[in-house]
Amino acid sequence: MKIYIYDKCGTCRKALNWLDLNDLIYAKIPIRDNPPSKTDLKKMLKAKNGEVKKLFNTSSKDYRDPAVKDRLPFLSVDQAIDMLNSRGNLIKRPFLLSEEIALIGFKEEEWSSVFGAK
Repeated sequence: MKIYIYDKCGTCRKALNWLDLNDLIYAKIPIRDNPPSKTDLKKMLKAKNGEVKKLFNTSSKDYRDPAVKDRLPFLSVDQAIDMLNSRGNLIKRPFLLSEEIALIGFKEEEWSSVFGAK
């Protein structure tokens, strides 16, 4: 499984600690340097029932830029995916994908139920 993170993100660190405590194996990928592919973003979008805004890190300074926030409601899905793919900081994190699992953000209860963890 792949987990896209930003090292300075406290929520990402919590997620990594949780994965380690539960002995889960993952590949850690820096989200700013290597954003998820368009295919991976579309997989996450499907897991979020097509709600594009759920993929955006709405608390980031980049998102609050009017050029992003104000345009989002008018973007097609493909345009939003292109924007996310080109600007990893706009993506909500952590962003975890495997063949069967697609999780964004870290909520311990949700992750525990998905993984059947300790």
